[in-house]
Amino acid sequence: MEGIIGKKIGMTRIFNQKGQVIPVTVIEAGPCPVVQVKTQDKDGYDAVQLGFEEKRKNLFNSPLQGHFDKAKVEPRRILREMKTDQVGKFKVRGELKVDLFSIGEKVNVTGISKGLGFQGGVRRHKFHGGPKTHGQSDRLRAPGSIGSSSFPSRVFKGQRMAGRMGGEKVTIGNLEVVGVDLEKNLLLLKGAVPGKRNSYLTIKKCLA
Repeated sequence: MEGIIGKKIGMTRIFNQKGQVIPVTVIEAGPCPVVQVKTQDKDGYDAVQLGFEEKRKNLFNSPLQGHFDKAKVEPRRILREMKTDQVGKFKVRGELKVDLFSIGEKVNVTGISKGLGFQGGVRRHKFHGGPKTHGQSDRLRAPGSIGSSSFPSRVFKGQRMAGRMGGEKVTIGNLEVVGVDLEKNLLLLKGAVPGKRNSYLTIKKCLA
């Protein structure tokens, strides 16, 4: 699976040839140098390791500095692996750019969703809430019973309750590429993607 690392810039809108409004997410995608190529014979699986966004060398520990020095690549803030069955196409110090994608193509985008902190059951799980009448005037946003009676006398693991919301790895599939700007390394995708502004994303081509 071919892909690239990017950073969410924000959302805007564009107009198609019919004058219809298309909401788009603008992503700074690449350029991503190839830092390491992993093969089945040497590493047990085929993958390519990509870097994204430069970072001062003195901010890395010695093992990471040596890793980048071995590849003769300037240190990068983000390092991610992507499995591929065409590992022969990639070479260390090669570079992947946004022209990897074309308009009309479908991609999958993975990122970390916005962290919303501690939330109740109504916000977190879309609970209906309780009635205001029949002596329950203060139970409108309460979750209700969370356990059973004498059997099994416990709360089931995974029970939907109040808790921390967001901040999870999320993938949105089949997003359409509506714009590619090679000069500015920008990728325009139809619709929204996970995460807040300046969060890092992985954009991969959909499997045919």
